[in-house]
Amino acid sequence: MRIVRFSRPDQSVGWGLSLAAGIQDLSLADPTLPTSTNDLIANWANWKSHVERLSESTALSDQSLTLLCPLNQPKKILCIGLNYRDHAIETKSPIPKEPIVFCKMPTAMIGPNEPILLPKVSMQIDYEAEMVLIIGKNLKNADEQQSLDGIFGYAVGHDVSARDWQKDKPGKQWFLGKSFDSFAPLGPEIVTADSILDPNHLAIRCSVNGEMLQDSNTSELIFKPVELVSYISQVMTLQPGDVIYTGTPAGVGVAREPNRFLKDGDIVEIEIESLGILRNPCIQER
Repeated sequence: MRIVRFSRPDQSVGWGLSLAAGIQDLSLADPTLPTSTNDLIANWANWKSHVERLSESTALSDQSLTLLCPLNQPKKILCIGLNYRDHAIETKSPIPKEPIVFCKMPTAMIGPNEPILLPKVSMQIDYEAEMVLIIGKNLKNADEQQSLDGIFGYAVGHDVSARDWQKDKPGKQWFLGKSFDSFAPLGPEIVTADSILDPNHLAIRCSVNGEMLQDSNTSELIFKPVELVSYISQVMTLQPGDVIYTGTPAGVGVAREPNRFLKDGDIVEIEIESLGILRNPCIQER
């Protein structure tokens, strides 16, 4: 299933399923369903069969719907650095022996078609195409099977990065350089884990203004999704609605000669096989 969240012409917000022919507005079809996609994910075991049955009898929406971030209330935004072999090689970095974990603030998360705000205080805003894991269960000290069962679904993500903050500030401000408002686009939908045959073999691409800048495959991941979930759960309890940005492949702007950073008016499109296309314009902060 492909879960989407949207606003209707009357500005009310709902969620439903994205099908090839259109969108089913399930929250309108059955008001007893959770209004929050976070609540839906947390209680998916109780709602899954009902959602499947409802989908069989619900017509496509005839309203003009505007897609929103599929998570209505972002919780922990965890990210992995240098997790693609080709990216580690292009940056002349050693292959990590353990995952490199950092985080973004929830205020960084936006949805499809929302603008990425290029802050006045940074001149080096970089793009990073990423596959994102959506956690569906409470997980602590999870083994790999528990981790696999605890992944609710997958989504397309963008780990926007202010390289001059991340690399050049005293102490290297990874957290701040990754946490500017709008620096964690996610969407356009959450694809449930049972709809993805193998997340470790998906094409992943990023283009800016139609120019292909990243073109790789999740088979280049050094640490696979279940390894990441298990590793992080040794430290903290992962909860439904938490997300993990799993790393970016080769082709980032800071590794290019000359550097290729985002600028006002750029349109970034990130596409992951079976997960969809996430599109966001870039707007310079005034």
